[in-house]
Amino acid sequence: MEIVLGLVSVTVSKVVQLSGLGANSNVLRAKKMEEKALEVYDVIRSIRDPEKPNTLEELEVVTEKCVVVQELGEDEYLIIIKFSPTVPHCSLATLIGLCLQVKLQRCLPFKHKLEIYISEGTHSTEEDINKQINDKERVAAAMENPNLREIVEQCVTEPDD
Repeated sequence: MEIVLGLVSVTVSKVVQLSGLGANSNVLRAKKMEEKALEVYDVIRSIRDPEKPNTLEELEVVTEKCVVVQELGEDEYLIIIKFSPTVPHCSLATLIGLCLQVKLQRCLPFKHKLEIYISEGTHSTEEDINKQINDKERVAAAMENPNLREIVEQCVTEPDD
């Protein structure tokens, strides 16, 4: 019986492979991940820079290419964002990462795990900052600080809110 089931499984796999159905599902999955990435980008592009009157999109701190989405399970996704501070010694890079965290936690309508990084080679202390912005306890502690919370709110609030 096991041999028959094994042969049926191999046969079905070959039929799916030859028919292109497997490839179509991969294309559909890739398209879905691209759509999710654009959805994420639409949320973060309007975040305001803490120092300048521009958005992160206008300053090219975030771009469409900096967002990658991977499927973890049914309706659950891993979102990876790699942003680029405007200068290698940007003192507000951690704050920008915090703004990205807060805005995505509030605005995404689907279940997700979030990883935010500074793009490699774009900041002098990127490793330390990457650890800080992906540490849930540090993020929670930062949001308990009223001054920091006010700055984050100013950055993440949409102009017409």
